[in-house]
Amino acid sequence: MTPAPPVPPAPTVTPAPPASAARPAPPAPSRLDPAHYEPARVPPEVRCHAGTPDTLPAGRPGKVGLLELTFERVGGRTELTGHYQKSPLQITRPLYYDPARPDLAVTFLMSTGGGVLQADRLRTDLHCGADTAVHLTTQAATKVHRMERDYATQLVHLTAGPRAYVEYLPEPVIPFAGSRLYQRTVLTVDPSATVLAGETVLAGRLARGERHAYRVFASDLELRRPDGGLLALDTVRLVPGNTPGGVTGPAVLAGHDVMSTLYVLSPLAPAARIADLLHGALTALDDPRPLHGVSTLPGEVGAWLRLLAPDTRSAAAALRAAWDAVRRELTGTPAPELRKT
Repeated sequence: MTPAPPVPPAPTVTPAPPASAARPAPPAPSRLDPAHYEPARVPPEVRCHAGTPDTLPAGRPGKVGLLELTFERVGGRTELTGHYQKSPLQITRPLYYDPARPDLAVTFLMSTGGGVLQADRLRTDLHCGADTAVHLTTQAATKVHRMERDYATQLVHLTAGPRAYVEYLPEPVIPFAGSRLYQRTVLTVDPSATVLAGETVLAGRLARGERHAYRVFASDLELRRPDGGLLALDTVRLVPGNTPGGVTGPAVLAGHDVMSTLYVLSPLAPAARIADLLHGALTALDDPRPLHGVSTLPGEVGAWLRLLAPDTRSAAAALRAAWDAVRRELTGTPAPELRKT
């Protein structure tokens, strides 16, 4: 008789550790952690000025300005549903005085500091949810003061959710003599959203005859999709002392005192149509007509305009004409008059 084969031993099961023994989730990063408000990368043209001021250094109270806003569609209009601010950055409450768009939340970004000072670190996060309609602007121009040591940075992160309509049109940046600023703006735009974003920089305090006396003005503007994919990167480096002809030569500002840019990302019209509207709005202006160029953005996601003007009045008129033309095409409504004084 053949003996029965041996029975294999039962497998050993290791019990799962109790929930209390599970590794805790890492803490959320603090808003006051330098990794939150310091740029991940500062251009070498700006970083070379790093130092410790003999006034308040970077990171001290009053030197880190934070602003976080969340907008959502509530009922028939857009509401501010999330708000965090740390001086010197703050806002007015949203207003609804665009007669053609009563759903549009007009919000003024403000600063109590009187301008950007050395070692300031400013960060603004703007979240515009699905189906929101938001207009964001600054109450006045951003004045960047003289800096003896170190530099200042300004970060802006704007997110536009599905089908959102967002206008981000701040007043100009005015770099005073001896100033050093790095500005990084990241626009993360859903493919179904529309964003109009503008940026203007002056040669200095023009009324005082101050032109390109700043040490460095550096700006990066990134256009991205929600998955992080990069659509376009616009890099500006103005360093008057590093070039034999300064920044006023024919390959740079060509003697003009104001440089403005308008970016339009939208699926509501073909990119070529948006570019034609921008070009037509500026060519229709009376003299002095700003020097300008228009092209479509990569991937046919929209178009952009850059102009050089002799003064702030003509630059503002040109930007408004372009904004109005595009807005009428995309929404069927004109650009509103926004009173800031």
